[in-house]
Amino acid sequence: MKKLLLCAILMATSITFGQKKLEGSIKNLKGISEYNLVFDYENLKVHKFDTEEDFLKDKMDKREEKHPGEGRGEKFKKSWFADRENLYEPKYIESFNKRFKKQEVKVDKGLETAKHTMVVKTTWIYPGYNVGVMKQPSKVNATITVYETANPDNILCSVAYKNMPGATFGGGDYNSGIRIAESYAKLAKEMAKYIIKKAK
Repeated sequence: MKKLLLCAILMATSITFGQKKLEGSIKNLKGISEYNLVFDYENLKVHKFDTEEDFLKDKMDKREEKHPGEGRGEKFKKSWFADRENLYEPKYIESFNKRFKKQEVKVDKGLETAKHTMVVKTTWIYPGYNVGVMKQPSKVNATITVYETANPDNILCSVAYKNMPGATFGGGDYNSGIRIAESYAKLAKEMAKYIIKKAK
């Protein structure tokens, strides 16, 4: 049991994640105090599947086969999409905003006063797992792009993030949505830190 637990801990801490600038410069964000936040999940891929649709079909079929007539497949699908607005996005907003102690920079959805837009485009998700003695954090790949709201073609900065890990230490991440939400918290943390350190 101890060996299994140690293995799980090592697996959870051995993830390598990275950041890569794609376009523009982080210095272009100097002085910007607020961003209208947009989340884009179009054409995202899920680990080991060609498309998100293939992933959902696989998970739904397995649930229907194991529990026929109970509607668990459709319930999983609804939960998968609902987790975006209910879990991922609030986690990103909370994690980003709390890095700015004096609230000198903030992000939020539907922020009509913002002259700049921050798009978080998810490209890949690994849901991870937690089966008690063994667990693997979720991972998310995403591209964060900032542009002038009135002129979307004027991209100020675009950054790609890879393998943003997500897990909780209290054992409350048996649900994939909770794990993935923590990946978005990590994503927001890294972007906020990048702005704090480099947008000068």
